[in-house]
Amino acid sequence: MDRVKTAIVGAGWVAQVIHLPLLMKMPEAQVVALCDRDRARVRLVGEKYNIPRQYTDVNEMLAKEDIDAVIICTSTDAHRDVTLAVLRAGKDVLVEKPIARTFAEAEEMALAAKEHKRKLMVGMNHRFRPDTMILKSLIDGKELGKVYYARTGWLRKRAFDSAWITQKEKSGGGVFIDQGIMMLDLALWMMSYPEVKRVTASHYRHRTKQVEDTSVVSLALKNGAIVNIEVSWSMCLDADVLYCYIHGTDGSASLNPLKIYKELHGNLVNLTPSKIGPAPALFKRSYENELRHVFGAVKNLHPVISTGDEAVQRMKVVDAVYRSAKRGKEVTLS
Repeated sequence: MDRVKTAIVGAGWVAQVIHLPLLMKMPEAQVVALCDRDRARVRLVGEKYNIPRQYTDVNEMLAKEDIDAVIICTSTDAHRDVTLAVLRAGKDVLVEKPIARTFAEAEEMALAAKEHKRKLMVGMNHRFRPDTMILKSLIDGKELGKVYYARTGWLRKRAFDSAWITQKEKSGGGVFIDQGIMMLDLALWMMSYPEVKRVTASHYRHRTKQVEDTSVVSLALKNGAIVNIEVSWSMCLDADVLYCYIHGTDGSASLNPLKIYKELHGNLVNLTPSKIGPAPALFKRSYENELRHVFGAVKNLHPVISTGDEAVQRMKVVDAVYRSAKRGKEVTLS
């Protein structure tokens, strides 16, 4: 397999702004088909990117096209049905985050991937940023000692990428399932996915009606560590803020920008690499690296990172976050 024959389902913002511009320049992939329920949009986007085959029905596309893998960029309410159809057709899947609206939907998708012996990867592009990969390797190498606390957040000015994101029936939730799930995954991945024991969450609806636009969450892990997460669509800020702080017994580190400090012989030593690159470049590289990874996995060059099974565990925590916020008290995970 020289080039992975790829189809895109969902021709909205994330496909147009992120995936398609990158895919058109990647020698690893050949985009052979585009599918979207909006006939006018799929025609417009297909013509813009010179995608020869355009569909409004995913099952028709799967029946007619020779495809190796499908990238799903639809609204979240369609993730389950589209993923199941693609897996049943014998194709590998990269589905954008979140995997689904609920734990139950995610579990069904992960089980289907196993049943049909196909690869299911969920988009978690922050894992593929060059700075996060450097920090992850240092944590795995015990350079920071035992990690006991992580604090991460993504605070945005008053903006939404898509209108459906604030409609609970389509999105499954608000800013936490949209942005918080990325910060949740980043922190837990950095810490090698320890089990979450207890969840406490507070949600606010300052400028939204159906879903939360601000979320503050604390996780108590079974290994004794703590993770705090704060995300918002509606902060009164002059610029967006994305951060992650990791604290260990022998050192501390932060992302965006990357800084690494370690205690050696009683002295604090700066281990930060001299050249990392600006944040916009790291964002673009994260998606490039993610796409190259999934195409390598389709070619059986390496196993998938950010699997369906990991997504199921994330969604178990997400469900607990929403239960805690609704009840106004701590939730214990079984």
